[in-house]
Amino acid sequence: MKNKIYVLFLLAICCFSCEQKSATYAELEKASWFLGRWENNTPDGIFSEEWKTENDSVLVGTSYFINGKDTLFAETVRLEQQKNDLFYIVSVPNQNDEKPVAFKLTSSTSDYLVFENPEHDFPKKITYKLVNKDSLYAEISGNDKSEGFPFKKVN
Repeated sequence: MKNKIYVLFLLAICCFSCEQKSATYAELEKASWFLGRWENNTPDGIFSEEWKTENDSVLVGTSYFINGKDTLFAETVRLEQQKNDLFYIVSVPNQNDEKPVAFKLTSSTSDYLVFENPEHDFPKKITYKLVNKDSLYAEISGNDKSEGFPFKKVN
């Protein structure tokens, strides 16, 4: 009897483990084209974003705007799938009381992602458009204003 209970227990653990491993992150996979380093060279400096895989459900990104040796702007981003939702979670030093701000994926195609947080002051919307495999266009918008950022892939 003890052997049967032990075997059933092991089977239950194996089934649960297999179920966990087969979990898909379809929402995060929509953003797989983010991976790599992207740059926008402007007369004022270089704006770059670099995206890496942290684990099955998270991509991490860092963004910098550099003029010469001076970093004028920096932020970190987590693209995180939570259950069936994808969130773009931004942390910017010296903003928002050092707390991250989450934007939820509200619309997507294979080459276009829209993240929104209508409660945030600015931006309220963040969009990414894959123009081709080596270029993308990002835009922040809200409150009747917007700013766009064309990027080229550098690796």
